[in-house]
Amino acid sequence: MSYQVLARKWRPARFQEMVGQEHVLKALVNALDDDRLHHAYLFTGTRGVGKTSIARLFAKSLNCETGVSSTPCGECSACKEIAEGRFVDLIEVDAASRTKVEDTRELMENVQYAPTHGRYKVYLIDEVHMLSTHSFNALLKTLEEPPPHVKFLLATTDPQKLPITILSRCLQFNLKNLIPERIVSHLTHVLGEENISFEEPALWLLARSADGSMRDAMSLTDQAIAFGAGTINEADVRAMLGTIDQRLVYQMLSCLAAGDAKGLMASVTDLAQFSPDYNAVLGDLISVLHRIALVQTIPDAVDNSMGDMLQVQKLAKALTAEDIQLYYQVALMGRKDLPFVPDPREGLEMVLLRMLAFRPAGARPRAVELQNSSALGRDKVEPSQDTSSDIKTNEPAVNVAEAVSIDRPNPLPEDESPIEAVTEQPVAPQALNPENDLRQDEPPVYYDEAEYAAPQSGVDPRKKFEGEGTEQESTPPWNMDESEQSFVNDQTMQPLGNEHAYAPSESKADVKSIEIAKSSVAVKECSRDLGAIQLSDWVHIGRNLGLSGMTESLATHISLEEIRSDAVVLHYTKDQKTMLNEVQQQRISDALNTYFSASVSVEFVQAIQTQETPAQYLNRKREERHSEAITSIRNDETVKQLQQHFDAQIELSSVQPID
Repeated sequence: MSYQVLARKWRPARFQEMVGQEHVLKALVNALDDDRLHHAYLFTGTRGVGKTSIARLFAKSLNCETGVSSTPCGECSACKEIAEGRFVDLIEVDAASRTKVEDTRELMENVQYAPTHGRYKVYLIDEVHMLSTHSFNALLKTLEEPPPHVKFLLATTDPQKLPITILSRCLQFNLKNLIPERIVSHLTHVLGEENISFEEPALWLLARSADGSMRDAMSLTDQAIAFGAGTINEADVRAMLGTIDQRLVYQMLSCLAAGDAKGLMASVTDLAQFSPDYNAVLGDLISVLHRIALVQTIPDAVDNSMGDMLQVQKLAKALTAEDIQLYYQVALMGRKDLPFVPDPREGLEMVLLRMLAFRPAGARPRAVELQNSSALGRDKVEPSQDTSSDIKTNEPAVNVAEAVSIDRPNPLPEDESPIEAVTEQPVAPQALNPENDLRQDEPPVYYDEAEYAAPQSGVDPRKKFEGEGTEQESTPPWNMDESEQSFVNDQTMQPLGNEHAYAPSESKADVKSIEIAKSSVAVKECSRDLGAIQLSDWVHIGRNLGLSGMTESLATHISLEEIRSDAVVLHYTKDQKTMLNEVQQQRISDALNTYFSASVSVEFVQAIQTQETPAQYLNRKREERHSEAITSIRNDETVKQLQQHFDAQIELSSVQPID
């Protein structure tokens, strides 16, 4: 008898012999046992995962002489004929070679006839996505309403090419790729039954090369048996597959850990003697780095399936987590660029040299250090001092770029003190808490000017965020009128991220106060005596009337043009005429009466606005703040140093007022 390849000899004869695909088998077994059979099934998945095998087992279960069940006997004539591929009522069609509409019509013409020998006539159409559009159209009606004695089993590796009309008429099952562990387990069983000696690492090489396909794994196993003269060992499989000795990969990583450039290049020379696929070498390097990272994070997550646990654990101790992440990324990018280099070996060498050149210094990212220490008010910077041991690696660094986007409340009156985006006040070293692991010789960190300057000392600048800071009362240094001063005094001032930084405590301010504090321009209280106010005061009064919604919007877009003893004249534009109806006018009038605690006659006139409206005032102040913020950033010494040393560019479009 001629030799039968392993893939055909060990094709599953029952559902219980299938490896993997439990999610598909469970549905089919229950449907067969409960007699809930659909007329069309679609099996999708990559090559060699069991699509045709499941379809044939399903056909065997339907036509077994003992009855329809998930456990066909395997002994009756129908089971044997299906297993041997000669059952007359199982019509297997290779759609790749029968793509014409005439072929499909010929098949459909025979659908109406009853099965010759079995219980069901089963059409197994493989690679169904290869059918033409006209063939699909010819199949549609029959596929939707076939005779009760017909079942359609479709298989494809590319379901995206199937028309939605076909997909909607089928029960679809997506078969998954098999993991290497399942393939190795099955190969171990098969080789044990075949009495073939093997080495387990060789099976792992075969399983990984199969890339999720059991049929490919069985074919590679057949090839390995022939290559090894009846046995399977690791060296023969590596030679057959063209893979390299993993010890060379570990040798390269050991040289990287030691910073040994000479030994690293010697490892590449040893590697070149095998004429390897350098793309595969980088792939092996990436896989080992992944295993090392897992060991460093979750020691129990990596098994000894590759026989390299000791080497991986040793490298995990020799390399830091930062090293591993950097090497992984460099190798990944180098593998992508490998097709563009003149010589693949040169590409590998440059990747390894890049890993050496950009090895992390071991310290966490820190705030920007400026080489010109005069801008920081110090005589010199001490780069030789190693501060890495005193710095917590999980502490976030604060840099200048982040400072511009910090959101802080702004209690300052717009017309008295503009916001600067970057301040030049460094954190005083003596104000830091020794418990926070920051060295006294670290360069200062710059914060947002929204954290307004006010004298305070002895407070850890990070206690605000940790909820440990003590509340202290202080009089803000800026000039305010009595109403603004009373507003700020009602708030508890706390340090933000700077010993000179203050902001209101939201826990002790009501919602209305918080909204006022966070407004783009602080509301300024004006006199409530009608005879004492000026035309220019309307920009503050209009926003302090207690209005809301559309009425508030209208009030901020009209101007105060004339003040009499008991009346005021408000101008509005032609565009506002429709919205400023009698209801809105009455609401504004009532609000003014309430504000002045007197009966005030309000005249609304459609005319040119000569005075500034509250909305125009806000826009003007916002533009002034934006302009001053840009000027402050351009004049900041830190930014100048970044531009000088790193050729940095200021993204002016990203500068926004902090409202």
